[in-house]
Amino acid sequence: MIFLARSFPTILTLLVALSTSSIVLAQIKEATDVDPLLNLGQSQVVRYRVGASITAKRGPVQNVVAMVAVPFECAEQDVQIAEEDISPGVDLVDYRLLDGGARQMLINIPYLAGGEEAHAIVTFDVTTSTILPPEEDQTALLVVPERPDRHLKKYLGRSDYIQSTDSKIRKTLRKIFEVKPEEPSDDESSDGETASADDDESTDEVAEETEATPEVLPLTPWQRVEAIYDYVQQNVKYVEGDDKTAVETLTEGSGDCHDISALFVALCRADKVPARLVWVHEHCYPEFCLADEEGNLHWFPSESSGMRAFGEMPTPRVIMQKGDNFRVPERPRERLRYASDYLIGVPVRGSGKPTVKYIREQL
Repeated sequence: MIFLARSFPTILTLLVALSTSSIVLAQIKEATDVDPLLNLGQSQVVRYRVGASITAKRGPVQNVVAMVAVPFECAEQDVQIAEEDISPGVDLVDYRLLDGGARQMLINIPYLAGGEEAHAIVTFDVTTSTILPPEEDQTALLVVPERPDRHLKKYLGRSDYIQSTDSKIRKTLRKIFEVKPEEPSDDESSDGETASADDDESTDEVAEETEATPEVLPLTPWQRVEAIYDYVQQNVKYVEGDDKTAVETLTEGSGDCHDISALFVALCRADKVPARLVWVHEHCYPEFCLADEEGNLHWFPSESSGMRAFGEMPTPRVIMQKGDNFRVPERPRERLRYASDYLIGVPVRGSGKPTVKYIREQL
């Protein structure tokens, strides 16, 4: 949470956007294209409460705007407003989509007298479906997207905590796809005959040549991403803790769901496969993108911890955001891996910043 004392242009721009917005409070759903490769399974409906309570504890404040992340509408998740608790001091509640992967609730409070409290708390009915894996004949035809547009390029480069161009990441990627030559036994050469001194010398030459130019596994794009997934799952031990970068996770060989996801995403991007983080209630997992023969893009989730689930999501969870490189109009100099809660406003002369309590809970 940040409180800005001299943010008149920012607040004015935001208020104009709020007043002219065509989004109706009860209509936060936007049309999404149906993905023929997205196979939805069983669905789960939960109630999710989100909002903010602002109190002018240090004197009056004006032009307060709170930004709160709310459940994200996407192909596998439907979000409907069930209940609203909005105090009289709140002038307007609106919603906006950020970078196609996050939704914020905007709470506008024109004025709060000293000691007053105002709040907007909304309860959503969230229906989230599991995602079944695609058929093998479908995955065999998928390719790495060609000529990615500006939006897709966000999921190919570096971002905070995801160092896809780091030398350790690239070295690990080469290691995953190298074909290791079979080692002959101590008393036999590779063709089964007794090894001679000349054989040893020729074998050494072959070994040196193989080391210099490693053979690469002939895999489809889907199989390459699956090999990356299995490598991460087999080489990173799940350990809860503070968020770590992809390189730190790779170096230490341990991490939580966020860290494992970040490493998988970094390796995918290093292999020119678009990938991103998916932020859900109390969890994080990755998605990767491949294209069909006609160039249509398809995103596939994978479980980061607890079970092996590649190209599918067997557990329905409340999805909050998809992505790890957001821009928020009120924070133009920052790139955010998560569009976090935020507060701006103007204190009346002699006053201090208000206190804010953000509400986010699954009922």
